[in-house]
Amino acid sequence: MKYRMHKRMRGVLTIILLVATVPLSALAAKEKVTIGISSNATERVKYGAAQLKSGLIAAGYETRLTASAEPVSGTWIRLSTSGKGKKESFSIEAKDNQVLITGADATGTLYGCLELADRIKTNGTLPGTLSFSDAPEMVLRGECIGIQKPYYLPGHNVYEYPYTPQTFPWLYDKKLWMQVLDSMVHNRMNSLYLWNGHPFASLVRLKDYPYAVEVDEATFKKNEEMYRFLTTEADKRGIWVIQMFYNIIVSKPFAEKNHLKTQERERPIIPLIADYTRKSIAAFVEKYPNVGLMVCLGEAMEGVGNDDIEWFTKTIIPGVRDGMKALGIKEEPPIVLRAHDTDAPSVMKAALPLYKNLYTEAKFNGEALTMPRPRGEWARLHQTLSRLGSVHIANVHILANLEPFRYGSPDFIQQSVAGMNEVLGAHGLHLYPESSYWDWPYSADRINGGKRLLQIERDWIWYKAWGRYAWQSKRSRREEIRYWSRLMGDQFGVGKEEGAAILQAYEAMGQIAPKLLRRFGITDGNRQTLTLGMLMTQLINPYRYGLFTLLYEGESPEGEMLIDYADKEWKGIAHHGETPVQVAHEVRAHGDAAVAALKTIGRVTKNKDEFARIENDAACYRALAYHYAAKAEAALWVLRYKYSDDINDLEKALPLLKESMNWYRKLVDLTKGTYLYANSMQTKQRKIPIRGVDGTFKTWEEVLVPFEQELKVFQHRLDSLKKNPQENAVQVKAYTAAKIMNKDKPVAAFVIDSLVQPFSDTAWAIRSYAPELKGLKGLKLSYKAQLQNGTFYTFSNTRPVKVLVGFFQPQKAAFSKDTLYLKAPELETNALANDYGQAETKIANALVIPGMPQLNVHMYEFKPGINTLKLGKGVAIVLGFIEGSQPIKVYDAGLYESGNRKQVDWLFE
Repeated sequence: MKYRMHKRMRGVLTIILLVATVPLSALAAKEKVTIGISSNATERVKYGAAQLKSGLIAAGYETRLTASAEPVSGTWIRLSTSGKGKKESFSIEAKDNQVLITGADATGTLYGCLELADRIKTNGTLPGTLSFSDAPEMVLRGECIGIQKPYYLPGHNVYEYPYTPQTFPWLYDKKLWMQVLDSMVHNRMNSLYLWNGHPFASLVRLKDYPYAVEVDEATFKKNEEMYRFLTTEADKRGIWVIQMFYNIIVSKPFAEKNHLKTQERERPIIPLIADYTRKSIAAFVEKYPNVGLMVCLGEAMEGVGNDDIEWFTKTIIPGVRDGMKALGIKEEPPIVLRAHDTDAPSVMKAALPLYKNLYTEAKFNGEALTMPRPRGEWARLHQTLSRLGSVHIANVHILANLEPFRYGSPDFIQQSVAGMNEVLGAHGLHLYPESSYWDWPYSADRINGGKRLLQIERDWIWYKAWGRYAWQSKRSRREEIRYWSRLMGDQFGVGKEEGAAILQAYEAMGQIAPKLLRRFGITDGNRQTLTLGMLMTQLINPYRYGLFTLLYEGESPEGEMLIDYADKEWKGIAHHGETPVQVAHEVRAHGDAAVAALKTIGRVTKNKDEFARIENDAACYRALAYHYAAKAEAALWVLRYKYSDDINDLEKALPLLKESMNWYRKLVDLTKGTYLYANSMQTKQRKIPIRGVDGTFKTWEEVLVPFEQELKVFQHRLDSLKKNPQENAVQVKAYTAAKIMNKDKPVAAFVIDSLVQPFSDTAWAIRSYAPELKGLKGLKLSYKAQLQNGTFYTFSNTRPVKVLVGFFQPQKAAFSKDTLYLKAPELETNALANDYGQAETKIANALVIPGMPQLNVHMYEFKPGINTLKLGKGVAIVLGFIEGSQPIKVYDAGLYESGNRKQVDWLFE
């Protein structure tokens, strides 16, 4: 009897325990819920109703949909699309078992359904009373997916990636697309940008150019089916698909058939390419009338003079109108004009009288994330475009300084969106992936077994935060801390307090990369991978590496670079704004705070592997911060030596440089088994810290080698200076000229020496020059002809040659058109700027012509054969032709009209 009682009691206890584990929402006697939806409701409203129904069922409600307009027993939810109010706005009114969701349009009704579903999920129950309305701040809130790769395809150039299952298997994965689109709509994103250099040859077939199609018939049909599926599913969720393309790019078969290059920046507009492009656009509009177009006039076309205006108004817009005519429609499909590498205000001024449904887009912080409120000329470009009357979009472009670590600072993102609204006048967001843009849909994380993490899952905070603040940026900071603490706590199965600690770690990590780049970086572009570090020469002589000054003038708070700080320190001038020393202290503190916050977390019950990866990222950021801080402090002592000639200053730099190396080795250890690469663009466009070719120097372990080498060289130089303080820093000898044969009309020559005049029609004369240039035979070109026509010089060579070209460096306002000097090759604006190895300055400040700007020497490499040196419109100097096998020492000659300036790069090379 006693045994039976024990057994019975155990059964009762088991029942009690089972009941205790069931969610309260499932135990409560919840009433039936009916969602009333119009019989003629759009697919968009039906999607919203289905999402709301799923949320109710998950909370334990018995739910059904009905087309009846009359209330039924239980709770009645009625969906309405009134057509009133701001686009996409909605309201929810709940009282006495009656709920009315009213949208200003179908998308508004959809968002109203999602809002109510979110509240049910958070609270576990349908609200009894509620009066709530909401509307978006930004008209367009979009995500970008690049249909591109980390490398070039065989036989193709940058941006040239036909849509094929072999190259992009994920492009045909409908399950993945549904996941992406569902994620977007829940983040209230309403536009999806697909990026590709020349998509038309994968999607349309032209009657006049049938050979231009770049894929086989089976793939072409798959592409058609994929595009129909994607645009239909996107429309159901209130998402507008926008196809981007570059100018001027043609398909590979078109180029081969007509004996052309697929892209050539210096090529003028020719009728054949204009006709092909116009007909491609017309066919696309006719086939996909609900898909928008984004036009990038820059990079692949030179955009000198009025070329960009001509192309936009006489090729692009007429192509769209041809497609409209074929469809028999009068409503203009939208066109987004990308401001990159073009005079967008002038283009818009010419285009708006011809076509009204235009949008503009410009980069927020270049190809990085540096500060929430851009200033100066960078901000003024946005402001100018926003005042045109069309919708202006701020583009959070490739995040070259964030790759590959996680980024999730809601506060920084909220401030950034507020800056877009309040400073730039932007009413749209165009958001790139947080990292691994070129490797979509995967992140760079190395996972056991070869599995890859999806970006949309790993970087959920990134997408949710930008979507949340693009919808409404004016939110209470206190409420936002609560909101994100709850989400992060839920993500890892910890309480709100520990969720707040995870948030603190993300906020601290989120300050490190922006501060490092804006005080120490060379460029806002993706030719620099910040997380791989920087060479000492790049820190102490950034102009030698093509410093992109807009990084400091427009995308950073007022403050000082390392070279400015050192100069002021020596001269006793007061510092201003954000300084390198301040940032060195701050990033160390941020790194410590992130690691410390995560150490307070107790038992993680969900997503344990991901939490471990976040801990590792925090440790990586800390190591990166300490590495940069120590190296920057070492650089200041080296820069001081320029003024003092005191070897003791170099002695003080040595332990700091060693400390920075110790932290870098920690970074190598932290990333060796956890990341596949640091940067997803693994081509020759990457230049800093080390040039990346064919996927090299993409890991910290690889970059450790040149970093250790520069430390070794510095120690050797320091020892030599102690023994011989008068040691000559730079040893150079004159280049050996190459033999070439002119294939054009004869061009006069000049021999580099003092008082020599390099132009045929001016009296400008050389005063001083880098010694290795002495005696080279340059082309004595017409100053006036260069301005009007550019430079085209055809020659033949039996051995490889290098052509040295001098580019002037005038001081001018950002985004202003230079009507005189040819701009030096620059990867920030021209993806083809290194096709001949010409993007890097070889000799900075190499030649002085009194009355003219500073001159930097770049180098173009040519193989044996008949070659043409093509330079755009603007003044430059062709300094000479040298043997291709001849090594080129990269350095700063320090020649200025005001006198020579001492450089100390040689201490590390």
